[in-house]
Amino acid sequence: MRVLAITKIFPNSLEPLSSPFNRQQFVELAKLCELTVVEAIPYVPLAHRTRMPERAAKLSALPKRERVAGIDTHYLRQLYLPRVGTSVALPLYLASLASQPTLRRLVRESDVILGTWAYPDGCAATVMARAFGKPCAVKVHGSDVNIVAKMASARAYMRRVLPRANAMISVARPLSRLLEDMGVRAGAIHLVRNGVDTSLFRPRDRAACRDELGIAREGALIVFCGRIEPQKGVGELLTAFERVRAARPDARLALLGDGVSRELVQRVRAAQLSLPEGTLIAPGPRPLREVATWVGACDVFTLPSHNEGTPNVVLEALASGRPVVGSDVGGIPDCLADPRSGLLVPARDASALANGLVDALNRSWDAEAIVHTGPGSWEESARALFNVLEQVAGEA
Repeated sequence: MRVLAITKIFPNSLEPLSSPFNRQQFVELAKLCELTVVEAIPYVPLAHRTRMPERAAKLSALPKRERVAGIDTHYLRQLYLPRVGTSVALPLYLASLASQPTLRRLVRESDVILGTWAYPDGCAATVMARAFGKPCAVKVHGSDVNIVAKMASARAYMRRVLPRANAMISVARPLSRLLEDMGVRAGAIHLVRNGVDTSLFRPRDRAACRDELGIAREGALIVFCGRIEPQKGVGELLTAFERVRAARPDARLALLGDGVSRELVQRVRAAQLSLPEGTLIAPGPRPLREVATWVGACDVFTLPSHNEGTPNVVLEALASGRPVVGSDVGGIPDCLADPRSGLLVPARDASALANGLVDALNRSWDAEAIVHTGPGSWEESARALFNVLEQVAGEA
């Protein structure tokens, strides 16, 4: 079976750490079928006359095609007009696809189209598939339905186009309900949960992990991993951490990732010079193998986001046997439905977050019990995804 995936959430040689969840699932999917990826990257016309956005300028250096994680990956130069917004994203995406003969050929030669990310990618994949008489499935991840679908122009397109896909693939039950609200038939929605790399994310000796990272064995450690940005609750987390320190003077906080709030983190670090060294750790974005070591080193993992889909960092923490304190938004409650897995707190509430972190640090948690509440492997996730695609191709 020849599967063509159309998406903007996939790594490339210039952004190798991007979208690790999609990369890991696709690597396993490629073992079951002939998989090709079309990755959309922003293209600004007349860039020599306009100020090109930083990311678009960076990605303009990519070739037309390369192999990423062993998968044949073609780059779609997606027409992008800064400051215009979502209202023209789908027409521009379709125009970009239609104007590139190699990509049209890939659509013609495929047995099934897989769009990942609802808008504009999933909508564009559905329109292209129908134009070429191909079956199509669209996988939604979280923010594409929780946030993007709330924008009036995007929602109008999504309500009209997504119900015409042969199948919708959701990673969490709350997302499935939101798809039904947009007019997608319940019978067309398939729940395929994300997996984790169980060779990396597994219960490990906490002291050994700390030795590997070069941090002190003693004291409590809270770990956050994600974009260092306001919508991830970084501001509330830094405020909460001050209160956590009042109750647990031995507590430390590690923030893994990069983003616009890095400057805020640095200011807080500067203000805390009187604290013991290593109290607030900000090592930047780390490769997945090192992330697994940080998770293994922690006592509590936290993700206090304002909005979320089904965050893989939470699944990875559970697979590592570490309790999670997460905000009660998106797919996080679905991940933490079992009380053995962690604690939910209201989003945007630093006081509640502080209380939840202190509570989690003071409890005794059973690592093996936490693992049993967590996800399966990426092999299992990819097999479930393949089964849906095979069903869609067979019915077509």
